[in-house]
Amino acid sequence: MKAAIYPGQGQPIVIETLPDPEPGLGDLLIRVDRCGICGTDLSMTKGGMWDYGPGVQFGHEYAGTIVGLGAQATGWKVGERIAVLPSVACGECEPCRAHGNNVLCQAKPGGAMVGFAKYARVPASVATRLPQTLSMADGALIEPMAISLYGTRMAQIRPGDRVVVLGGGTVALYAIYWARRLGAGRITAMSRSPRRRDLCLDMGADAFVAFGDNEAGEVVEALGGAPQVVLECVGAEGMLMKAVAHAAPFGRIVSLGFCTSPDPVIPALASYKCVSMHFAVGYSMKEFLYIAEMLDRDRLHGGGHVDPKAIVSANVGLGDMPATFEMLRGANDETKVHVCMSE
Repeated sequence: MKAAIYPGQGQPIVIETLPDPEPGLGDLLIRVDRCGICGTDLSMTKGGMWDYGPGVQFGHEYAGTIVGLGAQATGWKVGERIAVLPSVACGECEPCRAHGNNVLCQAKPGGAMVGFAKYARVPASVATRLPQTLSMADGALIEPMAISLYGTRMAQIRPGDRVVVLGGGTVALYAIYWARRLGAGRITAMSRSPRRRDLCLDMGADAFVAFGDNEAGEVVEALGGAPQVVLECVGAEGMLMKAVAHAAPFGRIVSLGFCTSPDPVIPALASYKCVSMHFAVGYSMKEFLYIAEMLDRDRLHGGGHVDPKAIVSANVGLGDMPATFEMLRGANDETKVHVCMSE
């Protein structure tokens, strides 16, 4: 089969021919339909301190069709379509038992980050069945939607809360989407560039404010007061302090940006607002199952304020993936690019 491989040390992605995988006892073998390119994929393949490592097969936002079953993979059928939670968990350690967060599993029994390939072997325990109303594009978006849902729930949004979302990328767009569905009052999106303004508004924001000298006043005016919830979805230095500066007294800040560099905060300024700050990574199977069921209900009954697929800006074939990666590292107009194995 053809698969994308990262050679390591910031070298360009290559497409190699690998042996077709065989399912283990509790595994599903799927024919991958599509896999989304994540900002993490770009940052972890540039040769920095946080890096996938040499010779790695990767890809974690994917969906496909079951074409083979392990002997112990009961309850599944060939031909069923699934989305994949790409972190495998032991189910016994405290993060697994108390929180169900596969990403934080202490035993780290393995992963399923193999989506940029024609076939993938995945444990049945990380598969989410796709209802007939959902497309493969929907399925490949469940993983990024789950990241934002997990973090946005951590903010404990109350009906009518004023919310500001820092950022305009996938995590930020879906944070806006969930904040709207979780009952937020007014929502303002903030970004350095206005190019995703319309998409932010489509996802549920009431206003868009560009970073700048007058941003604090513009946010207060747009929201009708300082935000009670700040969702930081940029992951760059300076964003945590920006979140503190915008938050109302006793405001709640959740960082979803996953900054890999030191990002200083002045504790005295945060203290004088009595803000709380939480950091989120990962998700649980509950998020995956909930999203699949919710999207199914929306399609059947006409619910939902926007189609989450609105963020997909391009589809490319696996052979075009190396060039696409290099394009995405520079200035571009893409939001979410899906790599389609059939193209």
